[in-house]
Amino acid sequence: MSPTSAPSKTGKAPSRASRKRSPLARFLVRRVVTALLLALGITLVTFVLTNLVPGDPVSANLGQRALGDPAIVAQWRADHGLDKPLPQQYLLYLGGLVHGDLGESQQSHRPVSEDLADFVPATLELAGAAILVSLVLGVAFGVFAALRRDRLPDHVLRVLSLVGISVPTFWLALVAFYIFFYRLQVTPGSGRIDPGMTAPPHVTGLYTIDSALAGQWDVFSSAIGHLIAPALVLALYTIGLLTRFTRSAVLEVLGQDYVRAARAKGLPGRVILFRYVVRPALVPIITVAGLAFGSLLSGTVLVEAVFAWPGVGQYAYKSATTLDLPAVMGVGLVVGGVYLIINLVVDVLYGVIDPRVRVS
Repeated sequence: MSPTSAPSKTGKAPSRASRKRSPLARFLVRRVVTALLLALGITLVTFVLTNLVPGDPVSANLGQRALGDPAIVAQWRADHGLDKPLPQQYLLYLGGLVHGDLGESQQSHRPVSEDLADFVPATLELAGAAILVSLVLGVAFGVFAALRRDRLPDHVLRVLSLVGISVPTFWLALVAFYIFFYRLQVTPGSGRIDPGMTAPPHVTGLYTIDSALAGQWDVFSSAIGHLIAPALVLALYTIGLLTRFTRSAVLEVLGQDYVRAARAKGLPGRVILFRYVVRPALVPIITVAGLAFGSLLSGTVLVEAVFAWPGVGQYAYKSATTLDLPAVMGVGLVVGGVYLIINLVVDVLYGVIDPRVRVS
């Protein structure tokens, strides 16, 4: 054996191990770099679109008497950086983002980051509960419908999923609030906890988690009760979507040759279902679930309005009506960042579930 072919103590074996791990590492690096480039693009698109909104923020934030004084108007524009060209405003905005500065809200006169820290956890709690319910019920219903194809349970679930997709969320929220709170009084009213209760000590901003960490089980029970109705209303559309999509994905896998071969070998039905059917079907299901979570997070405005849920949707609506540009851009960055994180997580899960994705 030549000296060059013998494994050395300094590590040819580790280098071979690293080469075996390199496809996944390269896959993750590509996804992270793509996410960073997309994040820069999101800042540009958010800034440009926000400044293209018709209307004058000066008129929306100053009274009629102040608008009649050019000195006050000029001073207000200078204080908020609106007297500079748009490219310069964008560069200044990027410089602030690097240091975690999203600007100051023109309405609350607080840093936008502090406002978002107050409102975003409420929306995350609501959307997180909704997507959790959607994943459990939607995937379970979809798998069950596929296994009972063209039978009565399949037809019933297909009709119910179509209803869930078709019913407008805002109408369903109004009906649910009227029936279950006003008429039947089986669910609590608006807000995140009962009136008179004190919010738990702030750790994550999620009342269910913070109250559990603090051992305040009465607050925890109240937070869960207030979360059920809006989360179910918000989840209905996603449940219908995931049911139909999971059914299609599972049916496609059930027709593959390796599934028929597993059955011919006499493998137990549970092993075939979870090892040979559900896992390959998870890749497209994860894609839909990731997009659904982003949609839930950015589309809670009407549900939050009906249930008086103090989330980022209400903050975005009030900021838009008053042309509070820093706040609107802050909300846009949060929503865009959530989509980026979700897509990155979905890409990583692709590589974990399906090794073929790592080298594609």
